[in-house]
Amino acid sequence: MAAWKLTIRHGSDVSSQGYEELGEAVEAMRERALAIRAAGPVKPASMLREFTPGDQVQARLQIAGKGRLRKPVAGVDVRGDGAFMPFRGGIRREELDPTPYDTPFDAVRETLES
Repeated sequence: MAAWKLTIRHGSDVSSQGYEELGEAVEAMRERALAIRAAGPVKPASMLREFTPGDQVQARLQIAGKGRLRKPVAGVDVRGDGAFMPFRGGIRREELDPTPYDTPFDAVRETLES
């Protein structure tokens, strides 16, 4: 069994991959997130109100570890405008402040290491 599981939700597609090392999982997350962002921004959506590309989540990439009671979970949302927003938590997601880190992926790695 892999120690870390990377789950990618992009549109209606969901895929997952296991990794033994956290560094490998974070690097794979970074590569996929950059590839998704390179595809271009999403269009504004209109349902009861307007949703700009920055309001929309184009893809969610999440890494989960092993744990008895609570497994560590963190990841990155790729917003429709190309911005990356790191978060921690599975069901109760909390956005992380990316400013003290070089990249949002460093915030994810540090969150999962602690």
